[in-house]
Amino acid sequence: MSGNLRIVAGEWRGRKLAAPEGDTTRPTADRTRETLFSMLVSRLGDFEGLKVADLFAGSGALGLEALSRGAAHCLFVDQDAAAIRAIRKNIANLQAQPRSDVRASSVMALGTAKEHLDLVLLDPPYDTGAGQVAVDKLTRLGWIGEGTWVSLETGKGENVSIKGFEADATRDVGKARLHLLRRIS
Repeated sequence: MSGNLRIVAGEWRGRKLAAPEGDTTRPTADRTRETLFSMLVSRLGDFEGLKVADLFAGSGALGLEALSRGAAHCLFVDQDAAAIRAIRKNIANLQAQPRSDVRASSVMALGTAKEHLDLVLLDPPYDTGAGQVAVDKLTRLGWIGEGTWVSLETGKGENVSIKGFEADATRDVGKARLHLLRRIS
């Protein structure tokens, strides 16, 4: 599987990423990631200096893509041991340790934030509603502020409705549905 995952653009373009062993995670396909980041670039301009979180991180591909494109820092969170091993291996291979924070825990166990993030990338298990619950909780804990962009990947048939948020864009790519969300002021 690791040969199928690559960084799409930026400083590490084309570099291979390791996928977690086993079948407990479902890495975001390169095509889906490319579509997501195209959607984000059209709204953000670039990633320079952004503070990002990759939640339900799996291989860490989403957060590493953001770092490759210039994000200042990324928090990677996953509770699966194989995923944490893959994330740490990928970060080491790209020498991204100074710009990375890896937490082996449930996204729901994150405490109160010190500051809002600029971009939150969530790729939870499909058909669980976990992403919607996480966005709500992270907003209450201060991780998601008024200016934060939220990307939530779900299965193609899933719709998202989170109190206090509106969809800026929704796009189907393969088996995935990408939702870009903003807080309603």
